[in-house]
Amino acid sequence: MSVLKFDKTSLGNLEYSLKKEMLATDRTGGYMSTTIVCCNTRKYHGLMVCPIDDSDKSYVMLSSLDETVIQHEQAFNLALHKFPGNYEPKGHKYIVDFQYTPTPTITYRVGGVVLKKELLWVHSCAQLLVRYTLVDCHSETTLRLRPFLAFRDKHALSKANMDADGHSYPIKNGVKCRLYESFPWLNMQTNKTGVEFIAAPDWYYDFEYEEELERGYEGHEDLLTPGYFETKLAKGESIIFSCSFEAMKSGKAISEIFDAEIARRTQKVDFMSILQHSARQFIIRRDGKTEVIAGYPWFGRWGRDTFIALPGVTLSRGDVQSCLDVLDTITSEMQDGLFPNMGSAYNSVDAPLWFFHVLQQLEEHKMTKAEIWERYGQKMKDILGAYKRGVGDLIRVHDNGLVWAQHPQYAMTWMDAVVDGKPVTGREGYQVEINAMWYNAMCYTLELAKKAKDKEFCAEWKDMPAKTKASFIELFWDDKLGYLADYVNLAEKSWFIRPNQIIACALPYKMLDNDQQMGVINIVKQHLLTPKGLRTLSPRNPLYKGRYYGSQPERDAAYHQGTVWVWPLEHYVKACFDMFGKTFLPKAQEILAGFEEDLTTYGIGSIPEIYDGDPPHTPRGAVSQAWSVGAVLRIAEMINSYKRKRS
Repeated sequence: MSVLKFDKTSLGNLEYSLKKEMLATDRTGGYMSTTIVCCNTRKYHGLMVCPIDDSDKSYVMLSSLDETVIQHEQAFNLALHKFPGNYEPKGHKYIVDFQYTPTPTITYRVGGVVLKKELLWVHSCAQLLVRYTLVDCHSETTLRLRPFLAFRDKHALSKANMDADGHSYPIKNGVKCRLYESFPWLNMQTNKTGVEFIAAPDWYYDFEYEEELERGYEGHEDLLTPGYFETKLAKGESIIFSCSFEAMKSGKAISEIFDAEIARRTQKVDFMSILQHSARQFIIRRDGKTEVIAGYPWFGRWGRDTFIALPGVTLSRGDVQSCLDVLDTITSEMQDGLFPNMGSAYNSVDAPLWFFHVLQQLEEHKMTKAEIWERYGQKMKDILGAYKRGVGDLIRVHDNGLVWAQHPQYAMTWMDAVVDGKPVTGREGYQVEINAMWYNAMCYTLELAKKAKDKEFCAEWKDMPAKTKASFIELFWDDKLGYLADYVNLAEKSWFIRPNQIIACALPYKMLDNDQQMGVINIVKQHLLTPKGLRTLSPRNPLYKGRYYGSQPERDAAYHQGTVWVWPLEHYVKACFDMFGKTFLPKAQEILAGFEEDLTTYGIGSIPEIYDGDPPHTPRGAVSQAWSVGAVLRIAEMINSYKRKRS
């Protein structure tokens, strides 16, 4: 039985429905996203959001499509929009059902009229299809469809202007529009002949995006409608609306695409099939590259997120090839031992070290040491060599064997929020997880090098791990406190309780003994563990912020100062399995089960970026985050592995 259940009686309650957002992607960088009642609450929402060229930018082309049912000369507008102080029209009151699988489907009832709307975002092609079926009626019924166009960067907002061209030009079974010459033509067509398009270009003003206002951003937009389609529908009849850069040659072609796409859709009927579907949406293949989108709707590719998420979103699904394709894409862009993080910025000290962790997971998924060494051995050696030599003034390995990282403007670890030009949690110096991963990377590379008989590398590096381990224990461990410092530099040793130390207990190669690992696990469990992930700071710390809300500076100040993140939870579970073995299985199953309810509470069918640190741990941030989904899939994989061991 599907876990994607929605309370039909609450669909008309906007407090319930406007907080539930749906997403469909085409696996090439485009997507459709809005709320389950098709009211856009973010500037990132739209029925057609996609790239238009070979850049990394995406654009909101078709913002929304309003449908109106007409009977006996009375019009019933089924759409829903928010304007300052008012919702108009109020079509949500006609919604009687919402289904997510196999494709988002909304059913409306207006008196004796029952209309079903199926929204379909086509794979590997920037095309939206919407099929309307008149399920029931008792008199002549007309359907009117009015598109609202934006033609703007998804991070921006559209404002009424004299440059926009609201004209529409006839094509087969529809019209084409192009608001600005720098954009491609947008072809809007139907599969039904004889549908009339009434040209009536006009601006509608002040669409209000509540989520943007709550996040401290500008949240009002003007949208242009070129006119509307109108047709009569008989009981049982369907009509398909198509919006695409490529004009469809016939109505039959539109129908065939819809039928083929519906047939290929997987049935998202249980927790794991839903999560696996979500994971596939992050893998983007475009222009010969395979990349991981960090999160929807506003993130692009991030190097750090790619490596942290990759084992879960590919290998845990048994998709080794996609993992290799992503690795081959990003390793081709490596420079001086670093990978691009956001865009073309090479400012992440941890991304290259997570690369080794991905390779270790590859080995667990039927790839041999020899195959990994042949394919990636030189990259592994290049990274270690770059860190040892020093990467500019940013990264270097000191004589004590530890990695030192600092940047004049940016935080180089995953705790990278910046407010007023200053990192909130700079952590300059020796960071606990960076050095834990550095040790793991050296040990793993030496293991593979020995097997490959790379004597030169082994001779150069054989003494480094022991030196690093001795320095790490001396600098980071405190017997009285019983846990690890978060970072150490010339000015301070931070004993703030953060989740970074759990990484030292979860990697294949560890520097801590069992008692020390137990100390870290206990402190993390006591201060940071929640049902949704690990807090980024202990609630007992005076700097702790338990809610993530307000303006961007306010949110950034809370981002890593108490906010709960899902991805470190994978490493907490791994550390506990390593320590307690199969006796931890019931607790791991409880942790996993705690995410089932999230599939219908925020981003439908996915796991969000973050949660509030304070109960009830409200979901926040991106509605669908790659490393969150990847972490939950990895936890499920670990559980299944221990179940097999037990049997």
